[in-house]
Amino acid sequence: MAHTNPIKLSDVDATFLPPTLVGPIFEKSVEQSAVMSLAKKVPLSMAAATAVPVPLDVPTADWVDQAGRKPLGTGGVNIKSMSGKKIAVLIPVAMEVVDSNAAGLWTQLQADLPTAFSRAFDRAAIHGRTMKGATGPFADYLAMTTKERVLGTTGQSTGGIWKDFVNGMEDIVDDDWEYTGTVADYRLQPKLMGATDTTGRPIFVETRDTGTGMAMAGSLIGNPLAYSRSVSGKVRRQSTSVDSGLRAIGGDWSQTAYGVGMDISVKISREATYIDEDGGVHSAFQENLVLLLAEAYYGFVLGDAEAFVRFVATAGAS
Repeated sequence: MAHTNPIKLSDVDATFLPPTLVGPIFEKSVEQSAVMSLAKKVPLSMAAATAVPVPLDVPTADWVDQAGRKPLGTGGVNIKSMSGKKIAVLIPVAMEVVDSNAAGLWTQLQADLPTAFSRAFDRAAIHGRTMKGATGPFADYLAMTTKERVLGTTGQSTGGIWKDFVNGMEDIVDDDWEYTGTVADYRLQPKLMGATDTTGRPIFVETRDTGTGMAMAGSLIGNPLAYSRSVSGKVRRQSTSVDSGLRAIGGDWSQTAYGVGMDISVKISREATYIDEDGGVHSAFQENLVLLLAEAYYGFVLGDAEAFVRFVATAGAS
């Protein structure tokens, strides 16, 4: 029986990790992003801004007589400019850990980095913010919409939280958009699962998580549902992050598009220095560390924020 040789630090290029290790990180970051699971994917140029056509309407065809004047389509296309924005994370790892279990370290990175990338992307696309609360990289973001519904407003006898979501869908449809899906925070999930009609029967069985680890988790009011902790902004294991009160946002996802750059990389260094959150300077060589720098490029555009509606825990939360 053949034995597979373990990965050693000395076997790995000192500048970039090989595609066999980086590839799964790239793929899973897309799978775990709630926004990417509903938005359409378009090519992203890393050399220059990419003009992304975002349809605002369907062109109108009409009947015409033989040799008659052809009707001019009334639909319009709003051209949005998309450019790649960098997401990065620097991870210091003890040399002893890398030397003793490099394969395990790469496996852990392939599990953790997609989550880090997808959360950062979703927070920027939804709230227009970085993970630390600064202004995000994208000019437009979903929470810019003025449409809002407060969950818990409708009494149980008249539909409860189900009717709250239906009312939000109606806001979208009445404004001549299509309601094609919802992204929600995990804090909403137990509320949905616990919602019952007046006889005590569950009304949201369609929202059950499939347990696949992907963002897409079922459907809500007849349309796709995807979960992301970036919806509320209160990210697990980050005590400094704040709950925005946003529980879900839904609407016409044809008004969104994203792109992923091909220059995703993970670099390693045994000599570089880095600055920690408190401003302290550390030397990888002096402290016997290996520094892993992961970088990825993503783009996002939004045609019209009014194609979406916010569902919030309290009025004005976002």
